[in-house]
Amino acid sequence: MWTMSERLRGVVGQLAIRPGDRVLEIGCGQGVAATMVCQLLSTGTLTAIDRSVRMVEAATRRNAPYVASGRAEFLIASLEDVNLGDRRFDLVFAVRVGLFHREPGRARALLEPWLAPGARVMSFFDVPV
Repeated sequence: MWTMSERLRGVVGQLAIRPGDRVLEIGCGQGVAATMVCQLLSTGTLTAIDRSVRMVEAATRRNAPYVASGRAEFLIASLEDVNLGDRRFDLVFAVRVGLFHREPGRARALLEPWLAPGARVMSFFDVPV
């Protein structure tokens, strides 16, 4: 049985993050994957959203050095409601976000305004053990 951090390490490994990527994480939870992503970025940035105030607060605390350096930001929002302005992302990922599993076409359509040319969208959904 895998622990959550082992599972997320596997997910982050599959993302093939480049040091300058602009990354959007949908449903960041407590920010465990966000930490792993930030460790791989040098000039890139991470924007992470979650609809839970408690999760965003926990993720912000966990990743305080990355937030302070401007490499990461955590926003309270759902994919349906978020407004990311003129930001563009090279990579968008989601782990266990129901919308991507139930309605992948709709999820992709909601992301479209923020995708940079050639952007990768990756979704992971497994049944909790």
